[in-house]
Amino acid sequence: MSPRLRLVLWQGMLLALSAALLYGLFRDGRLDAAALAPYFDTRLQRFPLQDAAWLDRYNHHLAKYLCIFLALAAGVYGTWRRQRQWLWLALAMALSTLAVSLLKAASQHSCPWDLVGYGGQAHPFGLFEAASANPGPGRCFPGGHASGGFALMAGFFLLWPHRPLAAVAVQALGLLTGMVMGWGQMMRGAHFLSHNLWSAWVVWAVCVLLYLVWPPHAPGVAQPRHLCAKAESA
Repeated sequence: MSPRLRLVLWQGMLLALSAALLYGLFRDGRLDAAALAPYFDTRLQRFPLQDAAWLDRYNHHLAKYLCIFLALAAGVYGTWRRQRQWLWLALAMALSTLAVSLLKAASQHSCPWDLVGYGGQAHPFGLFEAASANPGPGRCFPGGHASGGFALMAGFFLLWPHRPLAAVAVQALGLLTGMVMGWGQMMRGAHFLSHNLWSAWVVWAVCVLLYLVWPPHAPGVAQPRHLCAKAESA
């Protein structure tokens, strides 16, 4: 089995395990409610930070535009230098965020601020369950805003063949960036924690699929030293 297929298999196993874990942890909604509780005023029945200018300006707009700029810059640089890996990075970031946006647009799950219990009128329902009688406006699952930050995890595949430790660091940075962006939306009442974590899952799954069908490095690229050592000793 080639190193690329081995990596895809490993990543696929992690995706399957993480999907089962996410479903089990958030099935009853208690973790989502606990994560959102500090930002909801039960007396006023609203999220005090819902219209906070600093969250809207820096987290919802500036952070999003920076992620878009990075993807565009990678695409422009890859086209100009004719470097496949940068084009792959731009494509991975675009496709992964697009996948989240399409799922979000088709979702019947509404945002917390639209739900009963958080000052709204809509009734919640579980993932993979039939929609409630009054699901509300929907279009809130998975978390679209956080996907821009999570898309930075695509850099893992660029670095893995040559610098696996740096690849893991970039993956962690992308995960952290997405969570910070997503947590800002949670503070406003725009998303649950599970919305953001499922967004990370979708982004990562799209990156793995793209890596399988069109890897960022042409065949024959140098392998990581630890893989080469294993091959030589075999």
